[in-house]
Amino acid sequence: MNDIDMVMQNAREAFDSFKLLSSSDRSSFLQAIAAQLEAAREVLVQTAHEETNLPLPRLNGELSRTTNQLALFARLIEEGSWVEAAIDTADKNRTPPKPDTRKMLLPVGPVVVFGASNFPFAFSTAGGDTASALAAGSSVVIKGHSAHAKTSQQVFEAMQKAITKAGVHPYTIQHVLGSGSTVGKALVQHPYTTGVGFTGSFSGGRALWELANQREQPIPVFAEMSSINPVVLLQHTLQENTTSLAKTYAASISLGMGQFCTNPGLLLAVKSDALDQFLTLLGREIEQIVPQKMLHGGIQASYIKGLNEALSQKGIEKIAQSARQPAEGEAFPTVARVNAAVFMQNPHFREEVFGPYSLAVVCADKAELMAVLQSLKGQLTTTIMATDADIAANADIIELQTTLAGRIILNDVPTGVEVCASMVHGGPFPSTTDGRFTSVGTTAIKRWVRPVCFQGFRDSMLPDALKNSNPLHIWRIVNNEYTKNAI
Repeated sequence: MNDIDMVMQNAREAFDSFKLLSSSDRSSFLQAIAAQLEAAREVLVQTAHEETNLPLPRLNGELSRTTNQLALFARLIEEGSWVEAAIDTADKNRTPPKPDTRKMLLPVGPVVVFGASNFPFAFSTAGGDTASALAAGSSVVIKGHSAHAKTSQQVFEAMQKAITKAGVHPYTIQHVLGSGSTVGKALVQHPYTTGVGFTGSFSGGRALWELANQREQPIPVFAEMSSINPVVLLQHTLQENTTSLAKTYAASISLGMGQFCTNPGLLLAVKSDALDQFLTLLGREIEQIVPQKMLHGGIQASYIKGLNEALSQKGIEKIAQSARQPAEGEAFPTVARVNAAVFMQNPHFREEVFGPYSLAVVCADKAELMAVLQSLKGQLTTTIMATDADIAANADIIELQTTLAGRIILNDVPTGVEVCASMVHGGPFPSTTDGRFTSVGTTAIKRWVRPVCFQGFRDSMLPDALKNSNPLHIWRIVNNEYTKNAI
């Protein structure tokens, strides 16, 4: 506990320094981190491969994603308009007189980031939570994940080199390892912690959220937790694209042995001969998939337990499993089916099975399909597979998707999350603790800031973003109009 207290005191001291850096200097720091990660690529990827069983091409791609999102945030803060500067100038002739008020987003303080087990780079030590918090001007304490502790330490060492090269406060980023129930709890409940980022299980995210709300001063926990990512297969597309849909979704279900938060865990359709044919072909594709090792023994054991519990439920029918027996640490790719009436009566079917598993829900008609969709909890993604004819006939089904998830997909798979300004990787509870935010894309920065209004300040006292001359040349709302002009 004393060690954590020192870590958080260091984080507070670093924040007081780091928040004062110019956007240009913070941008250079993020770019320095990306450069150091690239310099250590070979060692990092090999270590992560040994710790997680993930293949080298996947890890190289993930590391590139990590450095790219650091560069993305560097460009965002270099441009500067993300602070949402708004200025309303004074009007002394109004009754009562109108004061001069100016608002912008400022960093909240030290942030704690929990590394994710399934993404050793992109959602861990130097991942999106860390990148966005640093971009906002917050210091960061990283709780490394035990499943890839060596990788996490090596990434942190690369980040330390960037700290030295950029000349920022030495404790701007800190790294700790240890039990979530002790070290994690102490970090979340420390009075200097102002926000938490987490990607993982529902139980883990919910536990952190509860700890944060037990504090004398509650803080936000932005946790991505659980999602089964429903896919609606509409009638005409099933008839026209049966074979290609089966191949596409078998690949998506088994991608990375199903260890993606956007894995398509639920396939929804109205009963038809085309649906039966699709499920038959999907089963054949699943049977041909070669089992691979999961990230670690704990995840594999959890998958087997969750799969067995799902398949033991009354009314479920297993369609197919991989024809090859899995070796130690490997997973059974599996698909099953259930009638919609049974599905809606058993809440167990709406729980995530983290791994290569998907459940097909067969609905009697469109009304029952609507009822199934309305029964679902919040999701990260929801998908519609449809032809033009399907789209014309199902506007109500499509409109319903916007209430379910943060990302609505047409004619594609949910696996794969592009890092860009328009991406939303979040959704209503329980997919996340706060569906108003995203953990991927540039707007992820808004988790670590709060709006502050300066009233009646002299121009020389104001942050550059709010000064009359607009020295940063950013877009601002001045008296209700967007402009880059000086006042």
